[in-house]
Amino acid sequence: MKIEVDDCRLALTMIRRTIEEHCPPGVLPSEEMVNGLYGPDMMGEAEAISAAIVATVERLQLQATMKPPAPNIKA
Repeated sequence: MKIEVDDCRLALTMIRRTIEEHCPPGVLPSEEMVNGLYGPDMMGEAEAISAAIVATVERLQLQATMKPPAPNIKA
């Protein structure tokens, strides 16, 4: 099955918007910065998105290890 280029661009845009809305600020560089860091093609955007996902997971894991356990409430 072959996927059209426009469909790929749309999918990457949807993923980018989701990361921008739900992940910590700064994990995903702006589209302009991605062009300079990774390249202006779709693979550059995909690489930046992948790095943002990994950075988010690492931050969440760090927060989980630093957070003290919830107190045990007995009724």
